[in-house]
Amino acid sequence: MMTETLAYRYAIYFAPLPGTPWWQAGSAWLGRCAATQVMLPQPVIAGVSGAELLALTAAPRRYGWHATLKAPFALKNGANVQSLRDALQSLAQEMAGFDMPPLQAVCLDDFLALVPQGDCNALQAVAQACVTKLHPLAAPLSPAELQRRRKADLSPGQVALLVRWGYPYVMEHFRFHCSLTGSLQGVKAQQVHALQDAAQAWFGSLPRCRFDSLALFAEPTPGADMVLMEHMRLRP
Repeated sequence: MMTETLAYRYAIYFAPLPGTPWWQAGSAWLGRCAATQVMLPQPVIAGVSGAELLALTAAPRRYGWHATLKAPFALKNGANVQSLRDALQSLAQEMAGFDMPPLQAVCLDDFLALVPQGDCNALQAVAQACVTKLHPLAAPLSPAELQRRRKADLSPGQVALLVRWGYPYVMEHFRFHCSLTGSLQGVKAQQVHALQDAAQAWFGSLPRCRFDSLALFAEPTPGADMVLMEHMRLRP
């Protein structure tokens, strides 16, 4: 875990506690532990070589095993790590932990992800609280960054969310997911099926996943791997 030095950006994620089965399984799937910053051996998947799996998981590996609640943001002038930590701790104490719906490996847009199957109202509420209550600490996006993000295929509603909250996939456009791969465009269909089946088997035998903390991650320098700083526990 990193020191108190001000990082380039911070993010609020759902991430299982290090050492738990869900953390170990997710980190191994991606090939990297965001807590220790150690590279890990990945699962062996029939029909997908080790080099291919390493390449296909490169994008999510940089961010660490997680589901986004508040996307990476820079702190505004006058805010610091302690003020962010205090705000996150206060927010965590407003919430009680809960068991998440079962997670299933599905194709989401052009990538593979674990997505909850069932009532997601509690997850939606946590994500919305993270976005709205921590946003006062976030620096506004620069005009160049806004322009870059607007080049994505965004709906008018998503553009409005981007301008208001600094990220387009929030509120009604939020969908809780744990990314398992980057883009699968151009990947053979049989390999996509092999990845999906392997992921379902890899995670499907784990006990029910519990949402009992908010995780603070940091991007130390632009483009660097995200690092787990700490967890703020929710009420039992």
